[in-house]
Amino acid sequence: MINRIKSLAKDVTELYVRPLRHQLHRNPELSFVEYETSQLIHDVLDSWEIENVSMNVTGVVATIKGRNPEKRTIALRADIDALPIQETNICDYKSLRQNVMHACGHDAHTAMLLGVANILNQMKDEFEGTIKLIFQPGEEKLPGGAKLMIENGVLDNVDAIIAQHVYPDLPCGEVGFYSGNYMAACDEINIMISGKGGHAAKIKERSNTTVAAAKMLCAISELSSEFNKEERENPIIIAFGSFIADGTYNVIPDTVNLKGTMRTFDEKERKLVKKKIKEISSEVAKSFGVKSRVKIDEGYPVLKNDVDFTDSLRNNAMDFLGEDKVKSLPQLMTAEDFAWYSHKIKACMYRIGTSNIEKGITSKQHTSTFNIDEDALETGVGLMAYIAIETIMNC
Repeated sequence: MINRIKSLAKDVTELYVRPLRHQLHRNPELSFVEYETSQLIHDVLDSWEIENVSMNVTGVVATIKGRNPEKRTIALRADIDALPIQETNICDYKSLRQNVMHACGHDAHTAMLLGVANILNQMKDEFEGTIKLIFQPGEEKLPGGAKLMIENGVLDNVDAIIAQHVYPDLPCGEVGFYSGNYMAACDEINIMISGKGGHAAKIKERSNTTVAAAKMLCAISELSSEFNKEERENPIIIAFGSFIADGTYNVIPDTVNLKGTMRTFDEKERKLVKKKIKEISSEVAKSFGVKSRVKIDEGYPVLKNDVDFTDSLRNNAMDFLGEDKVKSLPQLMTAEDFAWYSHKIKACMYRIGTSNIEKGITSKQHTSTFNIDEDALETGVGLMAYIAIETIMNC
């Protein structure tokens, strides 16, 4: 079966996946407005006579039924949205849209999952159960398309879910796995400090809103060091990227706004950090005679790769690619809305290496120069098809 899938992956990649990736890359669309992308997915699936429906407007869910389709169901997921970045690459499939780019590899994810769909459809008489293919919108924007699709029943009767994600930290041809809490929960911190603004020289007639905000930022940021005093498996990060005090040389503003992020791996600690941020904000504000309002927008939860399930997929990858091509990954402080699925059912997200130093393909995701070695497409298509069949037959 491995040789057959590798042969199919080679053919399908050249015939469909590579051209589809180019088409998607030329026409990127931002989160939740992926109308053309969605229509393309529908059209391709329809041409192959694969059952598919819309979900959450731009999401697409396809279904491939093998023998005894009610026996079990697994899902494969790809995200379809792009980022608000102006591409600077020079290539014949460069983005045709101003300030929109597939800088995170979602074009590759979508094209590869379509290739996987083609292979699974050809082999549906060789496995039992149903495989659901989820083309999900809005991964890059809260609350995340995954959460919305779950609310609309995309995981009903699904036993396990798998995703693969491009990864420039690994060379093309290699894949990586991490068992356990893999990617951090992320939350967005919004703090407004308010008081009485005024002339900088008239100390008794105004508040120290800017100094209070600076003190607050430093005190809250130091929580990271406090929690991470000793080396720990699950680190905590609190960082601020925006400090807006719209005054001038001698004008202290009425309000100062802070925006930051917090990253955690433990739900209890996540709640504790939020509580601490609010306590510190209140204490500092009180000491300066100003007011503070804290609003923490909940982002994606921790992405939990089920340990036994992930180890099983790792073994599948070794069988398909060889042990030397399968690597262990580090925990990542970045976040992913695939995490929502992982809190509902057995889940695993693994990584496909996409860099190639000799070809000059080394840029990281979310940059204007990001690209992939397209030889990775064949690896991703073949591996995911093989993993899907092994999982549906054995989960």
